[in-house]
Amino acid sequence: MFDTQFGLFVIATMAAIVMPGPDIFYVLARSMSQGRRAGLFSTLGIVLGETIHTLLTVLGLAGILAASLPAFLVIKYVGAVYLIYLGIQTIRHRDKFLATKELKSVSSDKRLIVQGMLNDLLNPKTILFYFAFIPQFVRPSIGHVHEQLLGLGLTLAVMDLLFLSCLALFAGSISLWLQRLPQVSKWLAWISGCVLIGLGVRLAVSER
Repeated sequence: MFDTQFGLFVIATMAAIVMPGPDIFYVLARSMSQGRRAGLFSTLGIVLGETIHTLLTVLGLAGILAASLPAFLVIKYVGAVYLIYLGIQTIRHRDKFLATKELKSVSSDKRLIVQGMLNDLLNPKTILFYFAFIPQFVRPSIGHVHEQLLGLGLTLAVMDLLFLSCLALFAGSISLWLQRLPQVSKWLAWISGCVLIGLGVRLAVSER
């Protein structure tokens, strides 16, 4: 259906998803502090958020956000506060990251998914990226524009799922080794918390 155009989309998407950004740093922070399981469930949440972004783009709601500065600012600051909150909580509860057997009691799988999804949804720049990026590869001449948008958005989500899952597994493996040393584990929690706080501050001060 998309032939060459779809091939260009895949190449452009690969370049976009491997570029260091909030989602990558978020998954690294979760995986390094809480292990592979936390990283994978966080990845799942992020991909669910990306799927919702796709639906918003298909429905045209992303265009409303792009044209409304107040809406953009509300989502941006709520997202920034949320990331800073997660970072502070990670640092506050750093002693609970000393062993992988405690991870499930610290943050349930469901909570990790929801947090990952909110991390993605509350970043207005991600919404604007979907609104600006995906339509470039749609071919109105062949019709079914909504179906094309949906297909491209889901393709992006699947590709990001594969990439972030590999990243979570790699970072989580390092975490398992480092967590044998309690002091190192505490520093991992500190670093992860600071990364989340830094992402929140970066989002708050960034321009549209």
